[in-house]
Amino acid sequence: MATPLFPELETPSALVDVERMAANLDRMAAYAASHGLALRPHTKTHKTPELAVEQLRRGAAGVTVATVHEAEVMADVADDILMAYPPVGAWRLERLLALPAHVRLTVGLDSAEALDALAAAAAAAGRTIGVLIEADLGMHRAGVPDPAATVALARRAAEAAGVAYRGIMFYPGHIRQRTGEQGPVLERLAADLRRHLDALAAAGLEPEVVSGGSTPAGYQSHLVAGLTEIRPGTYIFNDRTTAVVDACSWDECAYSVLATVVSTAVPGQAVVDAGAKALAREEIRGADAPGYGALLDRPEVVVKTVSEEHGVLDLSATSWRPRVGDRVRIVPNHVCVSVNLHDRLWAVKGETVVGSWRIAARGWRADAAPVLDAGGR
Repeated sequence: MATPLFPELETPSALVDVERMAANLDRMAAYAASHGLALRPHTKTHKTPELAVEQLRRGAAGVTVATVHEAEVMADVADDILMAYPPVGAWRLERLLALPAHVRLTVGLDSAEALDALAAAAAAAGRTIGVLIEADLGMHRAGVPDPAATVALARRAAEAAGVAYRGIMFYPGHIRQRTGEQGPVLERLAADLRRHLDALAAAGLEPEVVSGGSTPAGYQSHLVAGLTEIRPGTYIFNDRTTAVVDACSWDECAYSVLATVVSTAVPGQAVVDAGAKALAREEIRGADAPGYGALLDRPEVVVKTVSEEHGVLDLSATSWRPRVGDRVRIVPNHVCVSVNLHDRLWAVKGETVVGSWRIAARGWRADAAPVLDAGGR
């Protein structure tokens, strides 16, 4: 029997092809620079400070985070952080304001409640925290609904002590079409953004920062007039979704999950030891691409179903027949969720392991949680 892939690693393991990753980082950095856009990558994808350093080294203006724990971890390597998530709750505010004083902190929010609580806490702590007003430009997940609401909240921020109004933000996560079909929805996005910008300008509240961007539409961000910075995250690794929408080629997928074939008992399929707890159970939205991942070297082989510890490979489109003990590399549908299921990223070149990184910002900070006894007290 041939030597299995990466025999020194247990499976499932999260692998990063460092050469592909470096090329992805270089490509996005060059794109942003060529179009005069600040690049503020979202670290929710990798949650690893060493990889944030690589993004900053290539000219990123700062980083984006989604959780307080990510902010705490990234503050060790970045001095400019955007928390693109409403800072609701006293515990969030307390930990945000405990970040080192040298960190230029900005938060995105969409309510007077979140703004007022942040302003009061920051003023009491003797700090000034930047604010971006989040607008809903099509995602319908969060964000104020119209230009009048944007102006009202921006004015409230501009007049409050403890905060500094810096601009607006949005997330175009609803854009899931293939890149060649994104023209009409990008035109609508640009028109919707223009209405918010015109209303702010008329109110004397022109934004310093207009922050948007995602990986699926990342390389067409220059088509959205008024945008000043982009916050892609997935681009560092890419995934099956990114490839399906043509935002990357398959050979630009730098992340995969190493798995072992554990059963071939059922004809037409093989079972691997990477299921929902390694790949995630997330379908690709807006595309005819069923399954939960595909093999890196055989993308026609799809993970058709997952349970907690089992992934079932559909062999109907290939003549390849794996044997028990064989190892495969699976590109998941959504890399961000998969990374968060692992403790460590293994850096590889070809078929050689060259290092590893601890995924330091995953989960929650253990020392920040209350300690309860078995009775819940």
